[in-house]
Parts: sequence; structure tokens; C-alpha cells
Amino acid sequence: MNALSYLNAPIWLLGVFGTEKSYRKNPIIGSPKLNRWGLHRKRVQVAAALAASRRRRLAASVPDEERRFFDENGYFLVRNFLPDDLYKALTEEVTSGPFEAREMRQGQTVTRMTPLPPNVLAANPALAKTVRDPRARAMIHYAASQGGQPQMFLQTVIAEPQRGKKDPQTDVHADTFHATSKAWLFLQDVGEEDGPFCFVPGSHKVTPERLEWEYQCSLTASTDGRNHHASGSFRIRPEELDALGLPQPVRMAVPANTLIVADTFAFHGRTPSDRPTTRAEVHWHMRRNPFLPWTGLDPLGLPGIRERELKLHLAYSDLREKVLKKRNVWRPVGSVELRSGPHI
Repeated sequence: MNALSYLNAPIWLLGVFGTEKSYRKNPIIGSPKLNRWGLHRKRVQVAAALAASRRRRLAASVPDEERRFFDENGYFLVRNFLPDDLYKALTEEVTSGPFEAREMRQGQTVTRMTPLPPNVLAANPALAKTVRDPRARAMIHYAASQGGQPQMFLQTVIAEPQRGKKDPQTDVHADTFHATSKAWLFLQDVGEEDGPFCFVPGSHKVTPERLEWEYQCSLTASTDGRNHHASGSFRIRPEELDALGLPQPVRMAVPANTLIVADTFAFHGRTPSDRPTTRAEVHWHMRRNPFLPWTGLDPLGLPGIRERELKLHLAYSDLREKVLKKRNVWRPVGSVELRSGPHI
């Protein structure tokens, strides 16, 4: 163990008690010996028990019927989510002019992200009302089993199947080892052939079969050739779903103005598209320390903080790229129309 390793050891250990998931970057989390002894299994079990406890305290904020559906399936799906007048105002705002954006290419797919700091929300009142909608927030909190403020942004997903290289997000996967939520309000119809979101109903549950699968993955993840898998976003094959007693993924082809909120500890992915497609959505993402026993006490939930966080993070990434030559995968593309073609 070299001097740098000794210096990093407290950081690696601290990561065990937080959201850190990479088996390559954190040698404690990635240790085959510690995982044979049950390190990963215990992290999953403790995180699941705390998530269940927090959800019980958040349950009253979600209507009973919607909550029962989520508890069984692991996602919410609400059609005609926004009133017609608000949805019309929202689509007019987001399509009426350019927004500062970043893009990331993953194989055939470009994902464009527009952060929503306070000045953007102030200039777009329908967008501000949408991202702060209390019904959406309640579902996002319940799915993540956490209170606080989610990250939120506009997102455009552009599929270019002619590029040939596979999009890694089309591998069915879990984002991490604990409950976390993502939400999408779709701004146009998403058809069966448009590369829709797919989800494995019921796969958010920590069953004995799922726990054993997690354990087996943890033994070899640090040396797995699949980069995302080795980084703690475990990929699962169709035959493995069968072995876990789970159904195959359901394709979420939905009309415009549909809200989907999912616990992305469950297995999910993007469906490959055989034709060029572009879809835009309002997107929320919520992930907090899974080992916190409380649902609140989120310093980033103070007014204006979370709205600025993503932009500050991107500025920091730009600085790291410039000074340390660390590549920033989110490339700035300037002011662009929401549904225009990719720049990378």
C-alpha cells in the first residue's frame, strides 16, 4: 500500500457509509474478500431496511391507490399529469427559444441536459411551476424514500442508430445498490418504436433471490469488462431475470403529458430504437445517502441551493478538465433549441 493509498483510505472508508458504488474506484467496496464476507450484501440489506422505514413516514403524502401500485411495481405512471392550460404554457415556453445546454454521447444516443438555475426558472413560470409541482415531488420523495430537493433539468434524448455503436443504457440495469428515484414528464408522445423507457415491475423489492444475485455480482464486479457494471450499476441479462422470478421489461410507450417516477434500484433501461428519434422531457433525479434514518435535514433543499447545484457542478467539472486534464463527459454546446440535433 503506497502513501497515496494511505491518504485515500479514510475517503474510501467513508464512501462505504454513503452513496459510493464503484467497485473500481473504491478498493474497499470492490474488495472480493470483503464482499465474500458479505460487505455488499449488508449494504443492500441495511439500505433497504432504512428505505422501508423512511417510506412509512412519507406514505401519507401519496394517495393510497398510487402508493399501493408503487409498492407492488416500483414506479408511478400518471397520464394527463398537468392541467391542459399549464401543459400548453410549458410546451410553448420550452420550444420558444434556445437554452444553454450540455450533451453527452453514449454510443448511438446523445443526451442533452439543460440545468434550471433560478434565473431560468424565473424567466419560465410554467416550467418553474412544473418542476416544483407538489404531487410530483411527493412521488419522487416516496420512490427515493427520501425528502429534500431533487435535481431537475430539461432533457432531450436523441437516438442515432446509424452510428452503429451500442448505447450502454439499453442494457437493463439497476442504477445503484439502494432506493433512488428518477422522474420524466414527457413533452410529446413516445411510441413503441421510439426507444421508450423500459422497466421490470417488482424488481425494486429486495427478495432473497435478488440479494443472492447482488452478492454474486459483488464478487467479480471490480474486474468485470462492462464499465458501468464495474462502476456499481449492475447489468442483468434476460435469463437472469427469469432466474430471479421477475418478468421481462415492460416498454413504457406513453402519450405526451405523462409522468413516470421510478425507483431505479429496480431494473430498467432505454429500449433500442431502430430509427432516428428525438424526445424531450422534464427530468428529476433524487439520490441521497441511503444510510440516513431521517427523511429531511437536507441542506441542499434550502431555497435556490439545489437549482444552482448542477450548474456549479458542471463549472467545477470544466475547471478539472482544464487544470487536471480530467475529461468532462458533459460537453457544452451553447444555446440550442430543445429538440435540435446533436452537436457531438
